[in-house]
Amino acid sequence: MSSQSQQPKARKDGQHGFSLIELLIVVAVILVIAAIAIPNFIRSKMRANEASAVQNLRTITTANAIYLTTYGHGFASSLAHLGGNAVIVDSTAAGLIDSVLSGGFKSGYSFTYTVTATDVTGAVNGYAVNAQPMNVGATGVNYFYTDQTAIIRQNSTAAAGPSDPPI
Repeated sequence: MSSQSQQPKARKDGQHGFSLIELLIVVAVILVIAAIAIPNFIRSKMRANEASAVQNLRTITTANAIYLTTYGHGFASSLAHLGGNAVIVDSTAAGLIDSVLSGGFKSGYSFTYTVTATDVTGAVNGYAVNAQPMNVGATGVNYFYTDQTAIIRQNSTAAAGPSDPPI
């Protein structure tokens, strides 16, 4: 056998690899798949943020009920009073909600806590919590509201309030 027969043979037609048309077709297919997947991902992320906002409102309501029975002088006067580090627990840092939520922002939503009623001693008898998306259309589209009644309400166009329908 000669040494020439042992060398690899080049393709007869001179092609090495993919043609430009083949590569463009693959890129086009990838772009179509991405165009379908990205909006679905964004919608699912917004739905997850909204579900988290509703759960956070439930957490605030439950924490306020615990606060009321534990300290016996009304509901908390702020989210910060429901929060705290849970090391030194008192009525100004009850440690009933996490530090992120007690800061008023979580999972793409902003939480606003407002005292709505107090008695003559200054004890809080009523409160309202609003949850609104931090970037409407990107982090969420619905607004939520709850108060001492523990009914969570929703509005899809503006800040929710006590007259909006419950979820």
